[in-house]
Amino acid sequence: MRILLTATASYAPPRGGATRSNLVWLNHLAAAGHACRVVCGAPSEGAPFGRHESIRLWEVEDPAARVQALRRQIAEFQPDWVLVSSEDLGHALLREAHHSAEGRVVYLAHTPQFFPFGPASWNPERHAAELVARSAGVVAIGRYVAGYVERELGRQAVVIHPPIYGAGPFPNLANFEEGLIAMINPCAVKGISIFLETARLLPRFRFGATPGWGTTAADCRALSRLPNVEILPNPAGIDGLLRGARLLLMPSLWVEGFGLIVVEAMLRGIPVVASDLGGLREAKHGTGFLIPAAGIERYLPVFDEHGMPEPVAPANDASPWAAAIEELLSDSGVYGRESAASWEAAHRFVSGLDGGAMERFLLSLGARDLKSVQPESATIESLSPGRRALLLERLRRRGMVH
Repeated sequence: MRILLTATASYAPPRGGATRSNLVWLNHLAAAGHACRVVCGAPSEGAPFGRHESIRLWEVEDPAARVQALRRQIAEFQPDWVLVSSEDLGHALLREAHHSAEGRVVYLAHTPQFFPFGPASWNPERHAAELVARSAGVVAIGRYVAGYVERELGRQAVVIHPPIYGAGPFPNLANFEEGLIAMINPCAVKGISIFLETARLLPRFRFGATPGWGTTAADCRALSRLPNVEILPNPAGIDGLLRGARLLLMPSLWVEGFGLIVVEAMLRGIPVVASDLGGLREAKHGTGFLIPAAGIERYLPVFDEHGMPEPVAPANDASPWAAAIEELLSDSGVYGRESAASWEAAHRFVSGLDGGAMERFLLSLGARDLKSVQPESATIESLSPGRRALLLERLRRRGMVH
């Protein structure tokens, strides 16, 4: 197969869970012998992330030029499938993909705020929502997102968890005695307000915050004003990011699609205290310390330096967060049980992930498409090169050609 992925985000290096997930899927597809290309945003800063040597990138900063690059790549590359990631806030890549590759578009549903539909959407658009609904396939990052897509769009989505976590073994970084209470990507939508107030309530504990794609200069100033909060560099790799953390806080106020960092921390035995919103309950896999939170109600047409709209959310009481931290860090038995439960749940989840799931899904879409061709009106010569390759692949699997 020939696979073309498109998104507005940077892929060199990828930033955020959605881009890393997409690149992991492409790595597996490329390793299986499929030709993969990416039309994406311009390079940015971030931790390095391995990419299969055969994957070619077209990195375009200007949004209009990016759409043109997608059009040219579809015409030149003739992809069997165009994967449009939800990181496409204006939905221009989605529209172009359907215009230039009608019937070959698969929507990758990661981030509800970027969907063109649903109450969490920053930019709802009826026509774009219709394009998602009539895509050849919709892939959801987890069960919560699949339910959201079906509820808000009336379209079923297949759940494919990306095998993003690596093969292990994973170091056990749990440390009851010392270390930081950590937050990654402190910003408004991720609940920096709760993090700051919790740090104020617990001056005897040390907190650490690693800035991310949503962290503004104002966020950094607010963090630096607290004497028990340390602003941390963004190191290479998840182990470097989590090493030295006693706990991970994820006080998100927006609807999380899943929460990959939750699983990454739990794999290393680090207890996670998270808000009970969106897919975070799913990511926690039955472990404790989920805190009810009042989420974002709406967004104002006021944008920060990263182009993020200003969220409006009710005030949240930080005392339950402080109480959870004190419970975990004042009793080694409580900490140890939560650490062990987190380790076990995360390892059980990751052991069941399948790196070939995306490949099989795309091949199944091709098989369904080929079945829809009427025998009396179609010959192998009438199929596109990509469709011919899919047909031959099916025949080889049945032992009918060699």
